[in-house]
Amino acid sequence: MRRLLAAAVMAAVVMHCPQPAAQQGISAEALRERADAGDVRAVRALAEAYYLGRGGVEQDFVEAARWYRKLAAQGEASAQTTLGLMYARGWGLAPNLAEARRWWSLAAAQNDPGAQHNLGMVYLQGQGVARDLPQALHWFQRAAERGHVAAQRILGLMYFDGEGTARDVDAGLTWLTIAAENGEEAAQQALQAIGHKVSAQSRSDARARALDWIKAHPPR
Repeated sequence: MRRLLAAAVMAAVVMHCPQPAAQQGISAEALRERADAGDVRAVRALAEAYYLGRGGVEQDFVEAARWYRKLAAQGEASAQTTLGLMYARGWGLAPNLAEARRWWSLAAAQNDPGAQHNLGMVYLQGQGVARDLPQALHWFQRAAERGHVAAQRILGLMYFDGEGTARDVDAGLTWLTIAAENGEEAAQQALQAIGHKVSAQSRSDARARALDWIKAHPPR
């Protein structure tokens, strides 16, 4: 089973993809004027346009980082998460895992699930810090509770294996099933791989718990 967790770590992508802002029909020059005048929506639209290469501009991570930094400095959690990713990947910025963790920590404190998942990966993999499974579990738990499906899957595997916590097969099956019911293919594959290790009753009970949880926690 630990091979499944290792595969989950290898396959995990620390990502935060911004959604295009609703600034259709406005030129980059006009957005820049508004952004320089302090229009936060224009700053966000510029950051996303340069990040994604949309809105009449070519993809330019240096420019994207410039505008995301403005948003992040004002405390916008999603911008902090994206800026952390850019530091982690070296997109438009010199790679700096310490800065990535700093921005993710700020966003995670605001309950941004992407940042919480990313911090979980940092501690699970030991990226620039000592590997700390209980700390990884903590952040995956928080992200999972906010609906992050990759975090739900990894949390389920950690509980099932007893990684960073006492082994809890029921909790593991439940979180894996939540992720699977939310359409996460890797979680569906993990459930198939461990199916022979648990009883049909355990799987049925886990699905009932998972469906109850999903009903009580609609998408945000």
